[in-house]
Amino acid sequence: MATRTPEQILAELKALVANQEITILKLSEPISTEIAQLQEQSQRTSDASHYSSFDAGVASLEADLTHYRELFAKLRFSYVEQVTKEKFIRAIVGEPPLIVSPQENIDLEKENLEAKATLKALKTEVADMVTELERKAKDLSKKYERVKTETAKLEELPGKIAELQSAVARLRAAGASALDPNPELNLPLAKTIQLVEAKKRQRDELDRQLEQLQSQVPRKMKELERLHAELQPLETKRQNSMVAAKEARRRKEAALGGVEDDLEERGRWYRAAEAGLKQMLEIK
Repeated sequence: MATRTPEQILAELKALVANQEITILKLSEPISTEIAQLQEQSQRTSDASHYSSFDAGVASLEADLTHYRELFAKLRFSYVEQVTKEKFIRAIVGEPPLIVSPQENIDLEKENLEAKATLKALKTEVADMVTELERKAKDLSKKYERVKTETAKLEELPGKIAELQSAVARLRAAGASALDPNPELNLPLAKTIQLVEAKKRQRDELDRQLEQLQSQVPRKMKELERLHAELQPLETKRQNSMVAAKEARRRKEAALGGVEDDLEERGRWYRAAEAGLKQMLEIK
């Protein structure tokens, strides 16, 4: 199914509302017509003209309903009274006069009781139907109001969508012109979150290694102090050896005056110094 745009949906909704517009006044037109006909037939005057125009409010509708119920009750009583009088007069003045036996009265009474029971059941059914219709009418009224509200909101959506699309286009243009040369700073949100998590794990690992090294610092410091203590006598010995070597070389140069002997002496001294340092530093 093809995706419809908000403008198309709004146009279809407006067309549906225009084609199926239902109001309280339109629903009340058949009732008003029937009431007018009954009033003309009964030749009675009433203030029904005051209720010719219907209000959409619940209070006015309830008042109209009460008025029409009273009016129908009056009309029904008037109709029954006229029909009864007419039958009674015809029975008296008829040729031959209508004579009703007691058994006929008893049978008619039974029929009246059955008719009353049937009428009562029908009235109960009608009352239940009216209650259900009132409930459905209230539900439909609430749904209709909700649809009207949502329709008003839907009418505002195209403009808001256009504004958001323009804002997104501006942000994309600004983001494209301000891209950082570092590729890690131009990643999408999901990859950026993954990169941040990886950096956090790397930082935690470095913190752990740093903590381990810091725990080793006191032991290394003690070892360094021990090496310094061992190195001090060796350094003193080396200084003394250097002074003695210089003195010996000076004497030998003064006695022999040769350069090869001086080089040989210097080489022996270097080898001795090297062996001493290797032994001191435990280097093989």
